[in-house]
Amino acid sequence: MTQREEALKGVITEQMLAVARDEGCQPEAIRAGLANGVIAIPFNPRHKGCKAVGIGKGLRTKVNANIGTSADFPDVADEMKKLEAALSAKTDAVMDLSTGGDINAIRRHILAACLFPLGTVPIYQAIVDKKMTVEGMFSVVEEQARDGVDFMTIHCGVTQATVEQLRKQPRLMEVVSRGGALLMQWILENHIENPFYQYYDRLLEIAREYDVTLSLGDGLRPGSIVDAGDAAQIAELKVLGELTKRAWEAGVQVIIEGPGHVPYNQIIDQIKMQKEICFGAPFYVLGPLPTDVAPGYDHITAAIGGTLAASAGADFLCYVTPTEHLGLPEPAEVYEGVIASRIAGHCADIAKGLPRATEWDREMSKARKALNWSRQLELAIDPIKAREIHMRRGSRVKGQGDGEVCSMCGEFCAMKVSSAALQSQK
Repeated sequence: MTQREEALKGVITEQMLAVARDEGCQPEAIRAGLANGVIAIPFNPRHKGCKAVGIGKGLRTKVNANIGTSADFPDVADEMKKLEAALSAKTDAVMDLSTGGDINAIRRHILAACLFPLGTVPIYQAIVDKKMTVEGMFSVVEEQARDGVDFMTIHCGVTQATVEQLRKQPRLMEVVSRGGALLMQWILENHIENPFYQYYDRLLEIAREYDVTLSLGDGLRPGSIVDAGDAAQIAELKVLGELTKRAWEAGVQVIIEGPGHVPYNQIIDQIKMQKEICFGAPFYVLGPLPTDVAPGYDHITAAIGGTLAASAGADFLCYVTPTEHLGLPEPAEVYEGVIASRIAGHCADIAKGLPRATEWDREMSKARKALNWSRQLELAIDPIKAREIHMRRGSRVKGQGDGEVCSMCGEFCAMKVSSAALQSQK
């Protein structure tokens, strides 16, 4: 039984209870969200020790961190360091996007060490292992599901029709999704339909057997702000909407993936469009990035776009690191990317009125008013960096004790001045 099937029967599972505890809501709300398709809990029972994480309507905005080898950097030890960095920064999920080395061994190492939902993109392994046949592609999906992968990006919407739409109305940057590009190439070379679309029921059978959440991929997402919202992107999204209903009917959980590069003034409309076309299914966005000219700072660009997207209804932010568009990230950049996306998600949660989000900020304000440095550092979204800066620059001596002013204002500390002034008038 999948989490969705249990929810439709009226059963509240152990995983639903865990999500309700984490979110501070009633278990029935989680069950109802799963039954309605607006919440997903990526949880493959074969992923031993995995934490149940809820993604969707009314829940805290979640963050995913991408790691994985490339042909140039195939060492699994490097990826384990990145995993440690992502978990240290408190990511909610991880994706293994490996395209180099022994992909099966790498994935199994990561699965064993990652106690949060793990996602993959099976087409990457299919191309690396030379399994780009219908049977080969499905064998990779099943093997990864059997290993315990919790959610999979499958580019089912890259079809003969959507590719033809792209050819009719060319883009500046064509296809920037690796999975989307690989499947488009396969379709054009073989002159037949995308197997994941043509044999979608077979994909649903595998997903249902292992309770793998399908993350329906946006293979035709825009990679430049000038391509955002074009005919190919919308055509693919409409296909994903149709496939969402079919997955729900089969008892399979669904997440919809979205752009990409989108001008700031179009982000809200894009989120609303997706939610409408895909019936409110949880929405997973890469950024989005509202400008293309900030290489080296794209984690900041993505946080700017991600805050607005999540405020408008996106549920799951895929982090972007400072190395996006430049190269494979290192552990420190993985950490930065997670923190930037967590800040974006938290800002959006405040805007959405989630009580726990606002209370966190209230507690920080109380600590700042009291010059309670230990409490401020404890509450910081990145306590490690906050403590390091405070110890290095808090004053001429290292750090500050509680009740003492910092080196920014010194004796002119606004908190001390204003509190003293108001007290003197009592």
